[in-house]
Amino acid sequence: MIDIKQFQGAGLVTILSLILFYILSVNVGIARAKYKVPAPQITGDENFERVFRVQQNTLEQLIIFIPALWTFSLFVNAIAANILGGIWIVGRIIYAWGYYAEAGKRGLGFAINSLVAIALLIGSLIGIGKSLLNL
Repeated sequence: MIDIKQFQGAGLVTILSLILFYILSVNVGIARAKYKVPAPQITGDENFERVFRVQQNTLEQLIIFIPALWTFSLFVNAIAANILGGIWIVGRIIYAWGYYAEAGKRGLGFAINSLVAIALLIGSLIGIGKSLLNL
């Protein structure tokens, strides 16, 4: 029987990552008004385009991050998943701040997110493999 309490952290990390995404989406709306880029346009002022790319890239990364977070939590270690998830969120914030300032400044945040995603994916694969082999 699974103790749901051990997954409260993964639930919290999931909700926090979605709140972050919501904030990034609101930032796109604010940038549309500020830089006069009406919907449905996605090009125009370079500053708007960077805000838009932060939101879009975060959406792209969430597709990998959330399932990997939960799979790692279930098959490897819930506490480690929570820590990695928190690091991922901080990395996304660093990515956004850097990209908002200048496209070339997004690298550190992107590297943090990529390393966490790889750790969650590989860890999940190993955890599932061990489970299938009953190790």
